[in-house]
Amino acid sequence: MQTVPTSGLPPSAVAPPIIVSSRDFNRLEQLLDSPALRRLPAAMALTEELNRAEVLPPEKIPAGVVTMHSTVECEDEMSGDRHTLTLVYPNEANVGTGHVSILAPVGSALLGLSLGQSIDWSAPDGRKLRLRVSAVRYQPETSGDFNR
Repeated sequence: MQTVPTSGLPPSAVAPPIIVSSRDFNRLEQLLDSPALRRLPAAMALTEELNRAEVLPPEKIPAGVVTMHSTVECEDEMSGDRHTLTLVYPNEANVGTGHVSILAPVGSALLGLSLGQSIDWSAPDGRKLRLRVSAVRYQPETSGDFNR
C-alpha cells in the first residue's frame, strides 16, 4: 500500500511483514468463503493481507503482534490522532466501544502488525493515513487465551 504524503512523511515503499496465528487465519478464511462477502472490496483487501502473512501456531505468536481480539493503541502518523481499538469479527463490531471489524479498512490494516510498525491505508472518506501500533494492551495468545 503506497500513499501520497500529506504531512511531509515519505510514503512507505512496501507493506510491512505481518504475522497471523493459524487459528485466526483459518477462521478468517472461513469468513471469506461466504458468498455474500467474497466479492466485497474489504474481503479482497483482507485476502491480500492473509496471502502475504507469515502464519504461526497460536502459542508461537510473539508478544506485541496484533491478532484477533487484541486491544491496541495506535496513532495516525499523518494527523497525530490516537485511538484504542479492539480487533474483532464483523458480528462483534461496535464503533462506540472501539471494537473494529476485521473487514473495516483499519481492521485489515492492523491485523498482524507488530508493536512499532506502521502501515499506510485509506479511510472510508479517501483520506490517506499512516497507522502505527504504539502499544498492544491485550493479546489473547500472550494471555494464554487460545479459545477466543
